[in-house]
Amino acid sequence: MLTQIINAIILTPQGWLKDGSVIIRDSKILAVTDCDLAVVGAEVIDAKGMYVVPGGIDIHVHGGGGFDFMEGTEEAFRGAVAAHMKHGTTSIFPTLSSSTIPMIEAAAEVCTKLMKEPGSPILGLHLEGHYLNMEMAGGQLPENIKNPDPTEYIPLVEKWDCIKRWDAAPELPGAMQFGKYITEKGILASVAHTQAEYDDIHAARKSGYTHATHFYNAMPGFHKRREYKYEGTVESIYLHEDMTVEVVADGVHVPATILRLVHHTKGVERACVITDALACAASDSKEAFDPRVIIEDGVCKLSDRSALAGSIATMDRLIQTLVQKADIPLEDAIRMASETPAKIMGVYDRKGSLEKNKDADILVLDDNLNVRAVWAMGKLVEGTYSI
Repeated sequence: MLTQIINAIILTPQGWLKDGSVIIRDSKILAVTDCDLAVVGAEVIDAKGMYVVPGGIDIHVHGGGGFDFMEGTEEAFRGAVAAHMKHGTTSIFPTLSSSTIPMIEAAAEVCTKLMKEPGSPILGLHLEGHYLNMEMAGGQLPENIKNPDPTEYIPLVEKWDCIKRWDAAPELPGAMQFGKYITEKGILASVAHTQAEYDDIHAARKSGYTHATHFYNAMPGFHKRREYKYEGTVESIYLHEDMTVEVVADGVHVPATILRLVHHTKGVERACVITDALACAASDSKEAFDPRVIIEDGVCKLSDRSALAGSIATMDRLIQTLVQKADIPLEDAIRMASETPAKIMGVYDRKGSLEKNKDADILVLDDNLNVRAVWAMGKLVEGTYSI
């Protein structure tokens, strides 16, 4: 099957291509060109001068469409993924909050099955915990939190190769051993829900931790103890220039000014955006998987308002926030939603940019950055076409 998107402003790795076209053959990009000549036998889609950009890659998302990945069922996985795809996410790493071993096993079994389906948007499982600092638990389930335990994590990693990322607080006993082990197995180690200061982060980096989970959230910045000042996790990660970060760019978790600071300091090459979305995202649902959570001010919170507990954001909202509120150039915003997360997760060989022979994961955005069409692996996502 051939599809040709014409009359488009296309984001390529070399920059913007005006009045160009993208040719799709089955699930792959056949060509990106500045020529709008019709291809014989192709279905022609006129983009009408709108933006054509790579599909979003969400590397931290808990659910959507009324479903949470912690449910560990095919229905929940399919429902949440489908909900986010309509908003521009074409690749996804389902995320579990701090869970029990049976919950992880159930989710891993479903994830493994769905990853094997041809053209699956599911690229791997992300475990956010349960090796976190209890003092920085936030919306995590406290009864599941503990120190890293090799009798737990080694069997899980050996059994489930769908696990592609695992987060932990590096100051916990056993966290350095944990980081070394999972990175040797090709799993991304990320700093999360932590009170780490510079020495902790420096040791963590040497032990394989290369990424920071929802940067600025559930981690301290510059602070005092009595009369002395100390760098926080935030400053320590800035000082480790090669560490990458992710930000919940919903305009609530991190203010627009801080989004600009992250972009300015880490650069588009080392900063990506995530939804950190809960089940109520991309749906009319007012409930999260966790009964303690409420929705207020466009974000999820614990009902006592002691902490944020996730977002209701979708990929289009992240891009809109970066551009319209944080004044980040559209090109950089798109790269932070596609290219950078693809590189962080090691899938840039096939995802994250519009290039010949890469997967045909494509968004069409109008001038207000609303999603007007989504192709995932060359297939038009149902309910997204409005060109």
